[in-house]
Amino acid sequence: MIVVAGEALIDLVADGAGGDGGLPALLPRHGGGPYNTAVALGRLGAAAAFCSRVSSDAFGESLLAGLRAAGVDISLVQRGPEPTTLAVAAVGADGSAGYGFYAGGTADRLFTLPGALPEAASALCVGTCSLVLEPGATAYEALLRREAERGLFTMLDPNIRPGLVPDPDAYRARFRSWLPYVSLLKLSEEDAQWLGGTPEDWLAEGPQAVVLTHGGRGLSVRTRSGVACAVRADRVEVVDTIGAGDTVNAALLLRLAGMPGTPDESTWRDTLSFAARAAAVTCSRAGAEPPYAAELGA
Repeated sequence: MIVVAGEALIDLVADGAGGDGGLPALLPRHGGGPYNTAVALGRLGAAAAFCSRVSSDAFGESLLAGLRAAGVDISLVQRGPEPTTLAVAAVGADGSAGYGFYAGGTADRLFTLPGALPEAASALCVGTCSLVLEPGATAYEALLRREAERGLFTMLDPNIRPGLVPDPDAYRARFRSWLPYVSLLKLSEEDAQWLGGTPEDWLAEGPQAVVLTHGGRGLSVRTRSGVACAVRADRVEVVDTIGAGDTVNAALLLRLAGMPGTPDESTWRDTLSFAARAAAVTCSRAGAEPPYAAELGA
């Protein structure tokens, strides 16, 4: 079982041209990087569980319904009466998305450290807003450290949202403190530029591999065992890129979590190609709608 820990929220995405006053209608869609990753894992056929704190409001109920529909275990989900976090997504002409967040006093940021994960757990994935917004960020960090120390495969996707980071230098230092507890670090080119450093720098501090996403140019990996390779992105008509990176997370976890030994270059190329294929499907439709296994021939 792959456990994904982090926020579940509602993306408000503009629907067409502006109406009265030039403001577009906003369509609510399920979102949050960890949430999208868990849904993608379920759709791809993995045994997955979601670990978070979800509101008992109507948005929260809908988010849980989405997890159930994807076959994701929700027994690790905590509940609370506080509202669901909202993220207003602004989609650019190239399909890329920027976000404004309404996260004050919301349910997901009040996550507390859970008891032991199920014995069936083989991997843990964390990241995004959940590692920024306190007091939950400290609990997610403690979960990462605890599970890494007991030998779980761990994945970190920082998925930086600069507007949510009150002290960038403090966050960068905290990010480096997580690296000894991370098996696989995955981040975008934009994340890497914001954080500073290189894959070689980060590998020296703990991870076995660093995967970088390069938007429409594809994905690359560097590993501590000396593998360095890249694949091109699959060409599709891009509707938007919402959830594409989260789909990459799921594809990597599906192929790598629990794999015996150290992946060689051929295995990495195949894994990155699979991730690129899966992300392309997500980019071809509106919102975070990751593919099902049958769509990828998986």
